Amino acid sequence: MSFLFTKYKNKILQGLYKNKDIKPAVYKNLKILEEINFNCSIYDASYVVIDTELTGLDSKGDCILSIGAVRMKGGSIYMGDYFYRIVAPSVCLRPASIIIHGITPKEASECPSIDLIMPEFIDFCKGKIIVGYCIAIDIEFINKEMKRLYGFNIQNPVIDLLKMYLIIKKKKVGCDAFVDDNLAMPTANLFEIAREFDVPVQEGHNALSDAFITAQIFQRCLPALSKRGINTIKDLIMVSKP
Repeated sequence: MSFLFTKYKNKILQGLYKNKDIKPAVYKNLKILEEINFNCSIYDASYVVIDTELTGLDSKGDCILSIGAVRMKGGSIYMGDYFYRIVAPSVCLRPASIIIHGITPKEASECPSIDLIMPEFIDFCKGKIIVGYCIAIDIEFINKEMKRLYGFNIQNPVIDLLKMYLIIKKKKVGCDAFVDDNLAMPTANLFEIAREFDVPVQEGHNALSDAFITAQIFQRCLPALSKRGINTIKDLIMVSKP
């Protein structure tokens, strides 16, 4: 989808929701494309690196259990500027998923609902490009809640660290070489790629710690992307959108 068409759709949404009673942070999300300079260098842009833990992978029957995010400016990670919330799930936690994320039903039941957390998350992401590893699934669940609560998808541009990794591994140069929907998926998971980039990892899944690992890998990818002709945010979105 072209940038012009994306902006056109966004303008229509702004008009539709202008007089609706929605939280300021949520309405501000509709204007995010006006805030981002797509010709900005990848080293000057603002990012928010996210990860979620889910009750399962079926977006119809499962839900978000936790959200973690850290902010970045270019290659700098803002260590103290993070977001982490455990969400009271709308479905029962299965034993198999508890083993993965370590969040107990009692712990989750004492936390706020996604209805309260989503405006906070949107506000944390304001003015930022969203980055994540295999992020399509995270965005699918986030948009499920966005559409239920507000009627539209999150408007931040989104880029996938997995696709960046493929670019670097394929060692191609120039944006056009990467516009390929049939790129083979690597067998490496996030932790394996982290070790490849000398990023320390701890076994076990936590949305915030995984977001921080993803941010460190992204940090290390930037120079390699630049060497391959990926210099602006527009370039980066073209080659790594989910």
